[in-house]
Amino acid sequence: MKLLWTLLFYQFCFVVLSAQEDTNQLDFSLLRQNDKVRIDSSKNLYFQLKEIQFGEKSVLSFGGSHRFQIEGFVNEEFEQEKDQSDYWFLNRSMLHGHVKSSDWFEFFVEVNASLISSKTNLAPVDRDELGVNQAFFDLQLNKNWSARIGRQNFRLGSGRLIDVREGPNVRLSFDMIDLTYINKNTKISTFLGGPVRPKAGIFDNDAVSSDEFISGVYWMQNWSEMFNTDTYMIYKNEEDKTWDSGTADDQRISLGLRYFGDWKGLTYNNEVLYQLGSFGNQSIRAWTISFDVNRKLEFFNNHPGVLGVRTELISGDRDSGDNVLNTFDGLYPRGAYFGRVARFGPSNLFDIHPYVEIEVGEVSLEFDYVAFWRLSTEDGIYGPPLNLAYPDNNDQRFIGHQIGGIISYSPFKNFSLELESNVIFPAGFLKDSGLDDHLVHVVFTSEVKF
Repeated sequence: MKLLWTLLFYQFCFVVLSAQEDTNQLDFSLLRQNDKVRIDSSKNLYFQLKEIQFGEKSVLSFGGSHRFQIEGFVNEEFEQEKDQSDYWFLNRSMLHGHVKSSDWFEFFVEVNASLISSKTNLAPVDRDELGVNQAFFDLQLNKNWSARIGRQNFRLGSGRLIDVREGPNVRLSFDMIDLTYINKNTKISTFLGGPVRPKAGIFDNDAVSSDEFISGVYWMQNWSEMFNTDTYMIYKNEEDKTWDSGTADDQRISLGLRYFGDWKGLTYNNEVLYQLGSFGNQSIRAWTISFDVNRKLEFFNNHPGVLGVRTELISGDRDSGDNVLNTFDGLYPRGAYFGRVARFGPSNLFDIHPYVEIEVGEVSLEFDYVAFWRLSTEDGIYGPPLNLAYPDNNDQRFIGHQIGGIISYSPFKNFSLELESNVIFPAGFLKDSGLDDHLVHVVFTSEVKF
């Protein structure tokens, strides 16, 4: 019955989106409060309901999305001796309403139903039967200043440190106050809030608590077409945090600079960051450097594409016996940091990551390779949620190779099909830990927005 309803739902949305492509311009964003919609109200019922005007300067709009996934693993923990091959089904439906009154007031609310079946060991990001993903007021205080209060998906810069966690079934939300200044070339945000902790039931997610919160200032500056910067300071407090060296309260400040733009045909997106603070009775001294450079090219009969390389150095603890913690905290990164296989997170890593992307009409192809090393042989390897996944138990540095590919098809800009697969071949560190069998991961995704 669930499959039947899903098929009927997709058939309805497919017809709606086909009509949209011919007669309307709908620019749907990752964060749906940023949608740009131009509706022709003389068309069918869908278009008449998409935006409803009331009063002289007030508009009520509706929308949503549905994402269906089939995900499977072979040797999920690199051990063929154990039964680790499984697959499961994920459905995420999101509906929102957006009120805009004049130019000074907005209210946005979005609910989500994130369901999963056939998976035995559920993570917190797998299931939320019904929850409030976003619910906030946005007030335009004057020409340059605005304030946002409430629950929201929050993303800074390229999403390397704080992102909406789009890969997993349940997005990351924050209960937050955000004050923003904007002019032609400058945007400065100050914020205070904490992450919402998802639970599997109906409207039972925990609100922000004093156990874990963040605050900060994030300054985005457009200097020229070739050069832009993000400069920021972020404070995070997290009680009972576990690193390889132990468990304690983690209080740290992240000072960072992201610089990005285009130069002589190259697109670059680089970032440097330093962290200081305290972890129990230890001082924090951690850092990361990230480079991403690519170039647009033409492949195979003038099909457009991109050829690029990423690399990161992310510090790990150098000595668990001293009074200094060098393990980098990636804060709230996207769940699929190195592809949706999501085995390694941004702590104690050095990686080299070449990639190529090609567009062939409505089909896009992406291939990549990643080689992973531990930056410090005195620290373990962490998962995407920055949990200690593989403790330090040998002196090997090389972790393994990952090869991946993605093929996606978008007959309409608001409907997509995608197949991704990754294979990880364990090397020195994992093999010496008794994890010596290759891992295979496959995920099929279909998504529609309306």
